[in-house]
Amino acid sequence: MGFKEKLGSYYTEAYLKKYGDRITQVQGNVISAKVEKKSILWILNKITVILLVKPERSKNVIKCTYIKKKWFKKPEFINVSQGNFILVQGLKGKKGKENRESIEIINVRNMTTKKDLIPMEGNIQKVKKVQRIKK
Repeated sequence: MGFKEKLGSYYTEAYLKKYGDRITQVQGNVISAKVEKKSILWILNKITVILLVKPERSKNVIKCTYIKKKWFKKPEFINVSQGNFILVQGLKGKKGKENRESIEIINVRNMTTKKDLIPMEGNIQKVKKVQRIKK
């Protein structure tokens, strides 16, 4: 095990120790997508994205938020339209806080257009529905 692998494993262990119980993912259709871009004196650029996602085979709706700030460059977000099938990876809010019901987005994969916010290796395929017939 080389130095890079050791360092990477330490980072992943520390991250999982800190956020392990809050990591979650949601797969479903987009009900609403709202993107706000703000610029302060052309120096600080801020993007806020609010997605409402309805998971597969479920009646509830989940609110997902993405907030990113960058100096000088404009932060990017992938195109997400209403009705697109997406996979959201993120962190649930802390218990007792006001944002405990929403998910803080880390990565989004648009399964309709096959685009990622942060590129991932491998192909994540949609869960296949199996129909069984009793005789």
